[in-house]
Amino acid sequence: MKKLRIVDLDRCVGCQLCMYACSRKNGKIGVEYSGILSVSLAGFERGATVIFCKACEKPPCVEVCPTKALRPREGGGVIYSERKCMACGNCIDACTLGAIFRRKDGKISVCVHCGYCVEFCAHGVLEYS
Repeated sequence: MKKLRIVDLDRCVGCQLCMYACSRKNGKIGVEYSGILSVSLAGFERGATVIFCKACEKPPCVEVCPTKALRPREGGGVIYSERKCMACGNCIDACTLGAIFRRKDGKISVCVHCGYCVEFCAHGVLEYS
């Protein structure tokens, strides 16, 4: 099963194009709907980092989801059903990487390893393989 991976983090300038692509793929407007987060490390000279689900084989977020809004994905990671999500935040607390993000409406955004963001990464930071 394919997964999203970082090729060269030193290339990341924090442009957030990956975030905009993800939110657009999800049919939403705004980076709060992105399952990937690009964060500046205190200025252009220090670069940026990219945070997203690393596709755990046994995701702890799945185990604490009372509504089964998160299910294990074959090969690691999760499948997310927004319709089932009751915005409890258990998954956010359970994620050891801080890779599940709370939206303004209380629901979550999480990377589901679709790879859509890769073609929008102008600096070759990400790959889908």
